[in-house]
Amino acid sequence: MNWDTIKGNWKQATGKVKEQWGKLTDDDMTVIEGRRDQLVGRIQERYGVAKDEAERQVKDWETRY
Repeated sequence: MNWDTIKGNWKQATGKVKEQWGKLTDDDMTVIEGRRDQLVGRIQERYGVAKDEAERQVKDWETRY
């Protein structure tokens, strides 16, 4: 699924995002608003991982979602 589709269905996708990354809050979801770069940044911040690792996790999630 491409990111435009995820962004268009962000309200539905937030549940799946929170299943994958439980440390992300509702406030994080509001800030992210379907923007991939914001999701990557929040994952880096909450989980203390490098940008490359956060990008990989998001890419893996995209293919499963």
